[in-house]
Amino acid sequence: MKKVNLILVALISIILISSCKKDEENEMPSVSKKNINLNLSGLEDLGSGYVYEGWLIVNGSPVSSGTFTVDASGMLSKTQFEMNTSDVDNATKFVLSIEPMNDSDPAPSATKILAGDFNGNSAELDISPVGDFSSSAGKYILATPTNGGDSDENSGIWFLDLSTGMPDTGLMLPKLPEGWKYEGWVVINGIPVTTGKFTNMAATDEADPYSGSEALPDVNDGDGFFPGEDFLKNAPNPLSFPTDIAGGTAVISIEPSPDNSPGPFTLKPLVHGIPDMATDHMVYNMVQNLNFPSGTVTK
Repeated sequence: MKKVNLILVALISIILISSCKKDEENEMPSVSKKNINLNLSGLEDLGSGYVYEGWLIVNGSPVSSGTFTVDASGMLSKTQFEMNTSDVDNATKFVLSIEPMNDSDPAPSATKILAGDFNGNSAELDISPVGDFSSSAGKYILATPTNGGDSDENSGIWFLDLSTGMPDTGLMLPKLPEGWKYEGWVVINGIPVTTGKFTNMAATDEADPYSGSEALPDVNDGDGFFPGEDFLKNAPNPLSFPTDIAGGTAVISIEPSPDNSPGPFTLKPLVHGIPDMATDHMVYNMVQNLNFPSGTVTK
């Protein structure tokens, strides 16, 4: 009997030791974690439908660092993100994109707003994914070609150059990448009113909600006219059209596509205060407004 008991004890011991070894073999090794920290300024509140998302570029592929929002004061909802140490250590670049709030696509959207290469443990971010606007310039005139006459000429704006007596391209801006479009605006009595989105500076823009019934001349071999708008009908409250936009502000913005808001986005490379005594068909020069979002990422 003693011999049998000894054999049973030995068998139980072997089973217990074997079970422990299997548990040790099956136990997942812990993954080392490391933080990245964002210090960004100039970003705007995207509203309820969109968020910002950071991406580390690791071995040429994007790895999400997580999403955050920005409030009306420009404060980020989150500035520190925990990631796998190997991804942080091997990251060569940081990219910030604009994403739908409930995004089912694991890849970055085409709408990338900031980026920068790591130099040691930090990366300086700028709007290089959108373009270089250091040489941007713009001209415009006041006119209302869609009303069929010479009345209310100060109730329209067209981004063109009439210096030679013939309509020519007035906007000198870089071609935008996928995910962005230009949009013209006039601020009338403090209210920004769109003149339409566009990607071609020498073509009619995408919308004419306020223009008259007369067709624009086709001066660009099938591309139509130039970006702009006549403010003759369908005025948004509390405005009334026709109006006199002298004393307002002309703006060219760069908008996310798809757009997060019906108002102007934070990127406004060209602006100009329309003179109080502005004259129709006079060429006015816009000025650069290159105060864009920027920041630093550290790891």
